[in-house]
Amino acid sequence: MKTLRLFLSTVLATVAMSAWAWPGMDMPVLHVDGRYLKDADGNVVNLHGFAQTYSPWFNEQGTKWSNYDVDACLKYNKQKIDEIFAAGWKMSFLRLHADPYWSNTPGVVTTGENDISAFDFNRFTTYLHKVFIPMAEYAVSKGLYVVMRPPGVCPENIEIGDAYHRYLKKVWGYVSTQAKLKNNPHIMFELANEPIHIKGTDGQFGANTDGCFKNLTAYFQEIVDLMRSNGCENILWIPGTGYQSQYAGFAKYPVKGENIGYAVHVYPGWYGSDAIEPSHELGGSYGGGFSSFSAGWDAQIKPVADFAPVMVTEMDWAPSKYEASWGKSITGTMLGEGFGANFKLLADNSGNVSWLLFTGCEYLAQFKDTPATSGNYTFLNDPQACPWPIYHWFKEYAGDPLPEPESVGLTFSSNQDGDECVIMTGSSLGAAVIANYKEGYQSTVSSGLEISIDNPEIVDWSDGKFNARSIGATTASVSYSVNGTRHDVDVKFESTPFPLINGYFNPSIWETGSFNQSTHELTTGKYGFAGWKYPSGLDLSAYRYLIAEMDGPNNSAVSFRIFDTDNYWSDPAALDFGDGKKVVFDLSDVVSGNGREMDMSHVFILGFWSWGNAPFRIKSVYVSNNPDGESGLDLVVSPDKEDRVDVYNLQGVKVRSDVPAAEACIGLQPGIYVAGGRKLVVK
Repeated sequence: MKTLRLFLSTVLATVAMSAWAWPGMDMPVLHVDGRYLKDADGNVVNLHGFAQTYSPWFNEQGTKWSNYDVDACLKYNKQKIDEIFAAGWKMSFLRLHADPYWSNTPGVVTTGENDISAFDFNRFTTYLHKVFIPMAEYAVSKGLYVVMRPPGVCPENIEIGDAYHRYLKKVWGYVSTQAKLKNNPHIMFELANEPIHIKGTDGQFGANTDGCFKNLTAYFQEIVDLMRSNGCENILWIPGTGYQSQYAGFAKYPVKGENIGYAVHVYPGWYGSDAIEPSHELGGSYGGGFSSFSAGWDAQIKPVADFAPVMVTEMDWAPSKYEASWGKSITGTMLGEGFGANFKLLADNSGNVSWLLFTGCEYLAQFKDTPATSGNYTFLNDPQACPWPIYHWFKEYAGDPLPEPESVGLTFSSNQDGDECVIMTGSSLGAAVIANYKEGYQSTVSSGLEISIDNPEIVDWSDGKFNARSIGATTASVSYSVNGTRHDVDVKFESTPFPLINGYFNPSIWETGSFNQSTHELTTGKYGFAGWKYPSGLDLSAYRYLIAEMDGPNNSAVSFRIFDTDNYWSDPAALDFGDGKKVVFDLSDVVSGNGREMDMSHVFILGFWSWGNAPFRIKSVYVSNNPDGESGLDLVVSPDKEDRVDVYNLQGVKVRSDVPAAEACIGLQPGIYVAGGRKLVVK
């Protein structure tokens, strides 16, 4: 048995608190080391904080100061920092917006913060020294690292060498030479706010093409190189396009240099997360719980989190009725529905994500750690709005002792419970040991967490997920501690490409259908299609037969179809059930309806087509080396001992060539293999 000792990122956060800087204490010098922020002793540090914007409107809608009153501005915002700490918030960084209120020529009308036509460089340099640097110094004196962002936001379209590019280089070129900022170990810079589209190498404006990714890197590389040429080695945070939501391209075209991280924005409805109404900037969607959010996170944030630290510099949520947040959603539950709890879980699983609460400082200053009576909720004490759970999560990150949980248990991201789980081969199942607190929030249990898996070639564990790597069955043992008491759970996993489970099986690939998981009854839409999709392609080339069986009558002209392209409107192979209850594909000779030889090493869609409107029941779908229908998972056979065979794993990779059948399995890791056209099980 191979044992993997895995500690969730909350452990890293707790370890990092040895470097925690409380007001009046010395603050550690941070640097980027691979994918982490670290202190001088090598401890991983993830920061947690809030934001301030220094303009009358963003300081309680112009009710507190006005008319470029520097003293009043400083007094108000310093007071808010003091009040936030007095309220008990455990903050470790401040995002500081050098708002264009100070750098635009007074009286000049602009179209918004993305309009730099009123920018006055002399005013910027004046108020950098009168407002922004004094506020940065005050924040640092209170134990806060500072992340400075430039005035305003990006225009909708940017390109290398344009006016906005020159503007950013002028701003950062000056900032990076200032003695109080340059190489200040407690001050970092976020190079722009919310780029949307950039002109790509093809001359077209966009956000998510290779040419756009390449030019976005070049755009910010020029700014980085300028700052470094001035001897400025501060940590720099690089934004992505799509309002800071598109980062996959940086994995191919990373910004080069030391002390580089990536600044990300996350709002309800983005990345497939849950929203209760269209969300900030992007419009958003209504999401699909943890699984959808996790897939979006993996597609756009994980590519940079795999090699550099990430800082989420805008994020909040609350029900719409409070009118106090940009994002409209609920906290929800970890691995279930909602935005906030799943955001925390994904950030913690990554292990290198710093993040803030992008809520007005006046709200944070008013916070009181007093639970509301049921039904008497406000924005600040409603567990479904961001301040209440985040207040307690930040205390947890800071190392404060946790209260006694009401309940603790191993939880999965599907509707599977108990000690047996099915995962679709090639996919992942989110899992965590979750503690529920009567105060109205959840957290993950990481104390002494150990996960061991009998056969990690079938299922393994990483980043908070069990990943089904190949077809087969194995057992995972999960062990953890709660208040000194040890808990042990064994979970049996079956990895199959064809799970008849909601969330894996889609009744509405084409037209809207319905599926009853308990009875396996399916009704497709009119001329509809239901089944499974494999975004990375499913390799069936190591098997001889694919078998689909019905359980009951066929009153809807049901057929089973295989697609070797990721396009439902392509040319599939199809077999009709007719009056029978079983269809068998010979995988060595699959042809499309147009007679095209199909590639079984890259299957993207499988499933059932029907006229619709008449239900039918599915018995099973499986691979086998026996056309009579023995299950591929249960079949254990051996080739004739005198044969010489090639041996393949279930990913189709040849692991041995031309060996005697009697020696085919000797020395192989436990798992399932194919040799001589037959399946071998090594235990």
